[in-house]
Amino acid sequence: MASRFLAVGSAVPAVDAVAGAIATQSMANLAYRPQGLTLLRTGTAAADVVAGLTAADPLRAERQLGVVGADGDGATYTGDGCLDWAGGTTGDGFAIQGNILAGPAVVEAMRTAYLAAAGPLAHRLLAALRAGDEAGGDRRGRQSAALLVASPGAGYGGLSDIAVDLRVDDHPDPVPELARLLDLHHLYFDRPDPDALLDLTGDLATEVADRLARLGHTGADALADWAGIENFEERLVPGRIDPLVLGQLRAATEET
Repeated sequence: MASRFLAVGSAVPAVDAVAGAIATQSMANLAYRPQGLTLLRTGTAAADVVAGLTAADPLRAERQLGVVGADGDGATYTGDGCLDWAGGTTGDGFAIQGNILAGPAVVEAMRTAYLAAAGPLAHRLLAALRAGDEAGGDRRGRQSAALLVASPGAGYGGLSDIAVDLRVDDHPDPVPELARLLDLHHLYFDRPDPDALLDLTGDLATEVADRLARLGHTGADALADWAGIENFEERLVPGRIDPLVLGQLRAATEET
């Protein structure tokens, strides 16, 4: 999501790693978020969630809502009191909507980019957001953007379902800044590729130990100590080293 609105990520989204996701927009009704997720968890279809939430809301004319369930088409709603341009589009597994946009081309650009994108969901969502931004985005200007992705057990330490939760709350160009944060998220929190890991033996083990010593870390736990301080603990594998971590260690000791 992106908007000329402070901290848009604090108001718009809610997600359940299994059941689906909600976006409440325009005059956002934050009660839609827990209520909608509860309905999705019972197996209620996305379109029926939209119908149920808006039917019970006396201010529905000013609301905008997007819902995606565990499968099937997403659903979108735009009240006739939303500020122009306002509207949305849906398809298999997605719902896109916006208000006070530069025009319908914003939503269509997002749809095209999302369908054309490949890779992890976070990257496909970001591709859509970038396309909408480049097509004009919020006609009032730019202020904030956010990205929220859930997957079972994908959170920090495997102890939550929140895979990505990034927010740019107040920035002159928030979507590119969000992309920068996503790159950092991958660096710090992605699990290493097992096929890329290097064995900590021979010359490589000697090099790593030497570089760690130059940074003040010695002993059997030297790598873990340094990695914990630098926030690379999610990339640690006993007896091996992630090439990305090795690259960061080498960079840290270039002038040490």
